Amino acid sequence: MSLIKSISGIRGTIGGRPGDGLTPLDVVRFVSAYATFIKRTSGRPACKIVVGRDARVSGQMVRDLVCGTLVGMGCDIIDLGLASTPTTEVAVTGEGADGGIIITASHNPWQWNALKLLNARGEFLSAADGDEVLRLAESEDFDYADVQALGRCTENRTYDYKHVEMVASLPLVDVQAIKGARFRVAVDCVNSVGGIIIPKLLKRLGVEVVDELFCEPTGIFGHTPEPLEKNLGGIMSFMARGGHDLAFVVDPDVDRLVMICEDGTMFGEEYTLVSVADYVLSCTPGNTCSNLSSTRALRDVTERHGGSYHASAVGEVNVVAKMKECGAVIGGEGNGGVIYPAAHYGRDALVGIALFLTMLAKRGVKMTELRRSYPQYFMAKDKVQLDPSADIDALLARVKAHYSDEAITDIDGVKVDFPDRWVHVRRSNTEPIIRIYTEAHTMDEATSLAAEVKALLQ
Repeated sequence: MSLIKSISGIRGTIGGRPGDGLTPLDVVRFVSAYATFIKRTSGRPACKIVVGRDARVSGQMVRDLVCGTLVGMGCDIIDLGLASTPTTEVAVTGEGADGGIIITASHNPWQWNALKLLNARGEFLSAADGDEVLRLAESEDFDYADVQALGRCTENRTYDYKHVEMVASLPLVDVQAIKGARFRVAVDCVNSVGGIIIPKLLKRLGVEVVDELFCEPTGIFGHTPEPLEKNLGGIMSFMARGGHDLAFVVDPDVDRLVMICEDGTMFGEEYTLVSVADYVLSCTPGNTCSNLSSTRALRDVTERHGGSYHASAVGEVNVVAKMKECGAVIGGEGNGGVIYPAAHYGRDALVGIALFLTMLAKRGVKMTELRRSYPQYFMAKDKVQLDPSADIDALLARVKAHYSDEAITDIDGVKVDFPDRWVHVRRSNTEPIIRIYTEAHTMDEATSLAAEVKALLQ
């Protein structure tokens, strides 16, 4: 059993003993602490909280615990039901709420679930605010409402429509150009909430043909839910048969976007943000931002458009903070997460889809042609499973000492920048592992560097 408390929320496997997994007692304790934090920071005893969830099997149980606890804390709830992470973020500001809780373990397997905690801006809590929630949970420093002060729960199922309309109305989204291109598109939504909202978006944008794979929101994932090439053989084979211009794949909560080319090859999750940024920068000159584990191609494209590239620690909240600091017009994470401030400060696959289709329609090129137009880098991603007694700081210090003659960044683990490649070693925010990301001009060079660092760690 696992329970991970990090900048990405409270995440764990369902079941087991309290404190070892995400049990009902753990859900109640952390939600009570969050509600207390929101009430104290807002200065209002009766707060409004938006709740949305992905389609995973444990979602309804966790939702009942979350909503029951919030009512017991005296909070009013706007219950979105099945809703993506970006839809829930949009609903927080749309409802003028004091915060939000998204019940999703994102790309983790089906036995996991999580509580992602939002502030009144519909953004993830900062590290300091998250630490305060954890302190409140640990000390159980919270009081429940008297019977006359209990909260109320109201259902609202309008935000899929509102989210789609918001995206379709963005100034850089050209619905007429998309309609004119008569795109034939396939989508893989891993049997979660993307299967509800992504087809609606594509139809609203005027896509001529939409073929759906794994779009029933049953929570029984059609394949391993992380949208990596090794997990996407089904839709890649489907595309290789021909007849479609491109395919979109999302993770269970729809904040990551991966694309497949017309010939069934991967466009590359790292190049989702690169391509969308290329389009945005061609219309809106400015700066960009991504995390330390993201491709150098974003830096290259940004500089080509006359802007400046900035890097942040891993984690959406860190990217958002850096984007605000440097005034980035587009940013995100290399795992397929697009953050477009003109829409909202959250990774949003819907925004990525609409901007990308507009660019593809206006340029009139095939996916494979577009991919070849960008700087060519190859990334290898490996990991080391953590022993509970592992001294993470000592392991990272070993890497830092070994490469002390190279350029090193240590704001999040250790990143070593060589002139023609890089490696980033850090503890995961979402799993009990150390991640090893490398990038070079060939895959052999990238995998060789990853193996070298993995041996050093082991």
